[in-house]
Amino acid sequence: MEHAAPAQTPELAALRERIDQLDGELLALLNQRARVAEQVGALKRAEGTPYFRPDRVAQVIARLQEHNAGPLLNQHVAAIWREITSACLALEVPPRVAVLGPQGTFCEQAAIEYFGSAAHFIYCGSFDEVFHATSAGTAQFGVVGMENSTEGVVTRSFDLFLHSPVHAVGEVSLLVRHNLLRRSDSLDGIEVVLAHPQALMQCQKWLGEHLPHAECRAVSSNAEGARLALEHPDWAALASTRAAAQFGLHVVAHAVQDEAVNRTRFAVICLPQTLAMPAATGRDCTSLVVSVPNVAGSVHDMLTTLKTHGVSMTRLESRPAKSGKWEYYFYIDLEGHPSQPNVAAALSELQAYCPFYKLLGAYPVGHDV
Repeated sequence: MEHAAPAQTPELAALRERIDQLDGELLALLNQRARVAEQVGALKRAEGTPYFRPDRVAQVIARLQEHNAGPLLNQHVAAIWREITSACLALEVPPRVAVLGPQGTFCEQAAIEYFGSAAHFIYCGSFDEVFHATSAGTAQFGVVGMENSTEGVVTRSFDLFLHSPVHAVGEVSLLVRHNLLRRSDSLDGIEVVLAHPQALMQCQKWLGEHLPHAECRAVSSNAEGARLALEHPDWAALASTRAAAQFGLHVVAHAVQDEAVNRTRFAVICLPQTLAMPAATGRDCTSLVVSVPNVAGSVHDMLTTLKTHGVSMTRLESRPAKSGKWEYYFYIDLEGHPSQPNVAAALSELQAYCPFYKLLGAYPVGHDV
């Protein structure tokens, strides 16, 4: 027996009519914006300048947020305008972006937060492949994990930066929640838990308490673990709710990461000829890698150079140089931009002092999402 829809009150009917009217006006304005964006694209093609400018997108969003009177939250304003920009870009040629695949990874999610969902994503089996696709020009941009707030740096990404021609032009700080996914909605009988090695480490306490007898098996990505869990009824995966929807899996347990606030920082990379170093915004990060002379006090001297010029260091990581001589590379993040006189002076001194010096990029500090 069919039930009749409840009657609308005059007040509700009037509000819905007003929403329909506003939706029509919004659509007309969005199409106007798209036509202007097409004209901008035509001018940029004639000039030979990049069509996608992430610094310009950030400026537009920041201006809108500054004048936002609500009730929309600033984070929602950013998400809406990023998608509008992405859709307008797609009218020309959507940027090709290499990410860790398959669909449903946190890397893909970070790329969507930065480029919008209209970008063309190229799914890679490892961060090595992301770097290679970006360096070779198969992809214009790549997105790679750099560090996690629980488990520290993604060492492979740091090593790949060392000899790659790409540089960093942006970053995304993503709140990562790992969920246990499975074909059946039960914890019973799980023999294997699959995930990226970083995810397994971030959830090791929960796994030890709830699935002490299950084998923890590392795979290339969390989404790949979800794909495999779909094929085996006794296997489960640690992955996002996006991966659960993508592969039709049950979320058996939500947010099983050991730390409640678990963030991963992703870098956006490209060749310098694809996009040059973004201009200073006033809230920037400069990343570099150096080695120091193999003498006593050399690290102290390196740090003193930064202090002398009033440059704040926000990150210092060391990685073996793999020379067999106990030498190290130091990966450094600095507050500021190379166009600032004090930062430029500090970088110039470091370049003269350090046997190895490479500027990895300078970019606006990423927003938390």
